[in-house]
Amino acid sequence: MSDAAPPVSIGLPVYNGERYLETSLAAILGQTFTDFELVIADNASTDATEELCRAAAARDSRVRYLRADENRGAAWNFNRVFHESSGRYFRWAAYDDLVAETYFERLVAALDASPDDVVLVQSLTSLIDEDGLPAGDYDEQFDLSYGSAAHRLGDLVRHVVMGNALFGLMRRDALDCTRLHGAYPSSDYVLLAELALLGRFVYVPERLFLRRIHPAMSRRANRKLSEVAEFFEPGAGRTVRSEFWRLFGEHLIAIKRAPLSARARAHATAVFVPFWLMRHRRKMTAEFLAAADLRHRG
Repeated sequence: MSDAAPPVSIGLPVYNGERYLETSLAAILGQTFTDFELVIADNASTDATEELCRAAAARDSRVRYLRADENRGAAWNFNRVFHESSGRYFRWAAYDDLVAETYFERLVAALDASPDDVVLVQSLTSLIDEDGLPAGDYDEQFDLSYGSAAHRLGDLVRHVVMGNALFGLMRRDALDCTRLHGAYPSSDYVLLAELALLGRFVYVPERLFLRRIHPAMSRRANRKLSEVAEFFEPGAGRTVRSEFWRLFGEHLIAIKRAPLSARARAHATAVFVPFWLMRHRRKMTAEFLAAADLRHRG
C-alpha cells in the first residue's frame, strides 16, 4: 500500500459473528486487489468476535478495528463503518458472506471504466449454506443499467427481494447523497432506491459474491416486526407499528430529496406509487387494520 489513502474502503459491521467471521476476513484480506482499508465496527459483541478482529488487525495493517461500548443496533453500526472510512469507492461486507479472490480486482476495474452516472457495480451472486456448501445461484430480476431515474426506481420496487446490490461496490460521493441506513426495518430497500434515483447499477458477469443463507440471518433469527425493529435500533421494538407504510413514506421522501427536475420527480412519484401499492397492498392493508384495531381497543 502507498502512503496515500487507499482508493477502496470496506466496511464490516458485526455483532457476535464468531462462527463465520474468520472465514469472511480471510476472503477479504486474500484479494488479488490489495490497495484497500478494512474498517470493522464491533457492536459490543459478547463472543470471540473481539479477539478475532484484534488478531486480524495485528496481522494486517489494512485492518482497523472499532468497538462500541454497547450494542447500538445494526443501522448505527452499518453507518459507522462508512463514516469512519475514506476511500472513493466503498463496499459493505457482511461477517458471514464470502467473496472470490478476484472480486475487488474485477469490480474496481469496472467502476474505474464506467462513466460517473454509474453509482454501483456488483457481481453475480451464488448462495452458500451455513456450512459453506453451494445452495444455488440468485440474481435480482431488476435491471438498473439504463433508463431514467423513474424507470430504475420502478424496476427496483417491483423486483427487489434479497437486495444483493447493497453489497456491491459504490461511489462514495453517491452514498454521501443518501441518508444511508435508516433505523427501521427494511431500510436497505430505501437506500437502494436513493442510489437508483442517483444513477445506474451495472453487473460484472461473474459469480464473485457468495451470500450465506443460515438460521442466524437477521430476518430468520428475528421473525416478529418488533424483533426486527430491535435489531435495527435497540428500544424501537416497543413502539414500532408498521413496516410497509413506513417504507412507503420513506420512498416518497427519497424521491423528494433526489436531485431531479420537478418533472422528473413527478414522473418518479407517478411510477413508484402504483408499483408499490400493487406489490405491497395486502401487507399495508393488514397493518392499517391492525392499527385501527389497536386504537379501538385502546
